[in-house]
Amino acid sequence: MKDLTHNNAKGFNSLGLKFSILVFLAMLIAGLTVMFTYGLYQQQTDEAMQLKKRALLQRNSDLYHQQLDKYLEKQEIKARRAHQLISEQLNERPVTRSNTALLTTLADGSRRQQNDSSGLYIAPDAQVDVQNSLLQRSTAVWHDTVPLLQHDFFAVFFIAKDNYVQVTPAGWAADLSVDISLLNNPLFQLAAPEQNPERSLRWSPVYFDSIWQQWMLSMLLPVYQQEQFLGVMGFTLPLSELTQHRSASPEYKPNTHALLLDRMGRAISDSVSSSMRNLPMFSPYQGAKVNAPVLSELLQTPNQNLSNSRFLMALSAFNRLDWQFALYQEKQTLLQQQKLFVPRMLFLTFLVAIAVTLLLYFFINQMLLKRLKKLASAVNRVGRGAHPGLQLDTKHDELGILNRAFTAMFEEINQLVTGLDTRIAEKEQAEMLARKLSKAVAFSSSGIVITNKHLDIEYVNPFLTTLLKVQSANILGKPLSSLFAEDMQKLTNDMMQSLAERQHWRGDVLLLQEDATDKTEQAWVTLALAPIRDERGELSHYVAAMQDISFIKRSQKQMEQLAYFDSLTGLANRSYFRNQLRKAISMSQRGYYTFALLYFDLDEFKLINDTLGHDAGDELLIEVAKRLTSRLREDDTIARLGGDEFAVILSDIKDKMHAGQIAGNLQQAFTQPVQLGTHTVAISASIGITVAPDDGAEEEVLIKHADLAMYEAKARGKNTYRFFSRELNEAATDRLLIENQLREAIREQQFLMYYQPKIDIQDDTLVGYEALIRWLRPDNTLVPPARFIPVAESTGLIVKIGEWIILESCRFLARQHSRGYAVSLSINLSARQFNDNRLPTMIEQIIQRTGVDPSYLVFEITESMLMGDTDAAIKQLNQLKRLGVSLSIDDFGTGYSSLNYLKRFPVDELKIDRSFVKDIPEDRNDMDIVSAIIAMAQKMQLRVVAEGVESEAQVDFLKQNACYVVQGYYYSMPLAEQELSHLTFTIKT
Repeated sequence: MKDLTHNNAKGFNSLGLKFSILVFLAMLIAGLTVMFTYGLYQQQTDEAMQLKKRALLQRNSDLYHQQLDKYLEKQEIKARRAHQLISEQLNERPVTRSNTALLTTLADGSRRQQNDSSGLYIAPDAQVDVQNSLLQRSTAVWHDTVPLLQHDFFAVFFIAKDNYVQVTPAGWAADLSVDISLLNNPLFQLAAPEQNPERSLRWSPVYFDSIWQQWMLSMLLPVYQQEQFLGVMGFTLPLSELTQHRSASPEYKPNTHALLLDRMGRAISDSVSSSMRNLPMFSPYQGAKVNAPVLSELLQTPNQNLSNSRFLMALSAFNRLDWQFALYQEKQTLLQQQKLFVPRMLFLTFLVAIAVTLLLYFFINQMLLKRLKKLASAVNRVGRGAHPGLQLDTKHDELGILNRAFTAMFEEINQLVTGLDTRIAEKEQAEMLARKLSKAVAFSSSGIVITNKHLDIEYVNPFLTTLLKVQSANILGKPLSSLFAEDMQKLTNDMMQSLAERQHWRGDVLLLQEDATDKTEQAWVTLALAPIRDERGELSHYVAAMQDISFIKRSQKQMEQLAYFDSLTGLANRSYFRNQLRKAISMSQRGYYTFALLYFDLDEFKLINDTLGHDAGDELLIEVAKRLTSRLREDDTIARLGGDEFAVILSDIKDKMHAGQIAGNLQQAFTQPVQLGTHTVAISASIGITVAPDDGAEEEVLIKHADLAMYEAKARGKNTYRFFSRELNEAATDRLLIENQLREAIREQQFLMYYQPKIDIQDDTLVGYEALIRWLRPDNTLVPPARFIPVAESTGLIVKIGEWIILESCRFLARQHSRGYAVSLSINLSARQFNDNRLPTMIEQIIQRTGVDPSYLVFEITESMLMGDTDAAIKQLNQLKRLGVSLSIDDFGTGYSSLNYLKRFPVDELKIDRSFVKDIPEDRNDMDIVSAIIAMAQKMQLRVVAEGVESEAQVDFLKQNACYVVQGYYYSMPLAEQELSHLTFTIKT
């Protein structure tokens, strides 16, 4: 046996070595075969590879084309927007007094003007007056608006048909030679009606700008006023700004070259040599020199035959500029790289074959042969009748399975000898245990049921018959489900499925009690169902254990009533509503139905609480809950979320129209007034509607959307309903963004003060200003007050902003007085500021701090701010009057104009709203209203100020009606303090 074991070991070693050698030879032959096949295949597919490479070049060329095309499209959009903005300014902007009178006439006969932001050039032969309205408007527009476009364009110009040009930067107009014709140059002619009857955007050819010494392109757009051609507007880009985008192309990759060509097939380069610097203005582009004669020949036939060409290339055309972009590559370089691949792969295959063979031999020797020797020794010992005495491994491979089988066989032989006595003893113990368990089941305080494998009852213990109040004979042989109440019958399918999948079932079940008359006496049990198997492991019976939990269920129901329902109205509360909303979302995501979420908010509920008391408010909420509940379906959920807010989940709706019909029906519940004690109260509600899953599939998102829609309904006049829309969400997001940026603006002091002059039209004397705030962001964009003031008002930030406005305005007024100017200053107060009890104290502190004379301060208040709590408003006005300031009612005539209130308010001035002034003298009704306001103010000894004055006819009308203080664009727009020195009015001293 020893010799047999030794021979087996030698055989195992020889087998491993032979197997390793065979594997090495097989891998080497396979590698050589693959390389030989690959060599044959490579010879046949050179042209396919070249086609693939050319396709790759084409993709790279198209990628660059897409990038440059997007850039050009972006610049066109900017140019169109700027053209539209400037055209509107040229057509609609009121003519103001400008500084065109500062034009300088040079010796060459031209008239020129230059400032920091723009330049004006009028040709010697131009017949244009400095008071020309178009010249006045274009000068103002170029001064105020066009400098903001310089970060997008190199230059912006307007060539008028009257033979003058407005341009930014200003240096171009200063250096322009009189020999250059404005109207005969190619830029003007290309966009003029003769060559551009469709009035579209035109790209100019590349031309030389002798002033800036650069190659340029321009986007040209005509300007019309009421179908009358005014001139050409141009937006200029340097050629270098377009050619620099070639860095994104693969021209710097190995063996790949790029070239940009114009419509004439000439190479494009933005370089300007010394020989080009004397070129005339608007000289056409002549192209860059290409030192590649072979490539030049190749460009003439881009779809060349691959076998007859030295190059691969791809072309992409730019339709906007009629340019082409070319990528090319030498074929010889690609083929050389391909020839090196075969010997390298052959050497690599040889190395991999050696490495794999060595690893395989090591694995066979260490992981297999040693284990086989150990198993052979163990078999030898067992064969002699002795214990093997070896610890065999039990790994999860074939040898491990063999080792485990051998060990199991050895253990089974030992167990057969000693197992018979053990089995007899276990059987006797099992019979004793069965008798004990039978007694325990019979006297158990839990219900026990034993069924056959079909769940037909074979045994019930006494406790369960007592609980069911039936005799055991009446239920034996019946299905187990016959013990359940009718509502629980649907559990049978779930029970059978669970038994089939998990072999057990557990859950709460309501038992059937035929003589139970009170629902509080219902018997709830926790049922646990498990299988019983015979000696062969086959299912024979089921055992069911039932524990009485009736008391727990009753307690749980009481707790749920307290936890999930509103104590006042009996409706579901916020927690229950959230649970139901989550269930509805889950059902909609599974595709069962679409549902709608409605948010209710009672209109003016706070007023009822404040006037009639909270008891009346509670009574109203109870009545509203009753009315809403009576108009809803059983499957719908209505909840009171708190205060006067209600929410309804409408399940299984067809579409938005269906939800709107139900919302309209619910609003009918508010048509009849509510009797609250001796008071009859009319009620209404604003409703916001969102539909799931169309508007969202998350709990918080749906609630937010319904809330936004509800606030939109309130904003639309209340007593209506509104659906959520993406626009509402975007508006809320924009509002939040403005709020966050506004907080930063307060910290960083990003605000500016502008001042609009008030003019006494009797003698054109400047008698005062109105202070107006402007928000200048760090990126030099101005945010309109109409966009950020409402946000500041609603968030309370207007209080801090208002304090800063008053402080800066008083400092400005103090500086004016120190120069000897006896001017007044009007400051607008917001509703939040006016209702702040600290306002008079704050104003008094600022007056003391700046030393300004309060008699020159005028605080403007709108009518709507005074119409809420009039007593509180009068008190606040009197406190302000004690400081020595004047009070003005702004936008008079647009709010709750009431003479009764007006005579009670201690105001000094009425300000006629611009909406009544703008249509004078065309609108006779507006003229009559303004005349009446002026006459009334004079009778009440109040000053009158008219705002929004924009024409001489309006000035004449106001002067005829004895309204002498006005403000508006006719005299001046709001200006920064440093710009006020340019005004030509006489200032009151």
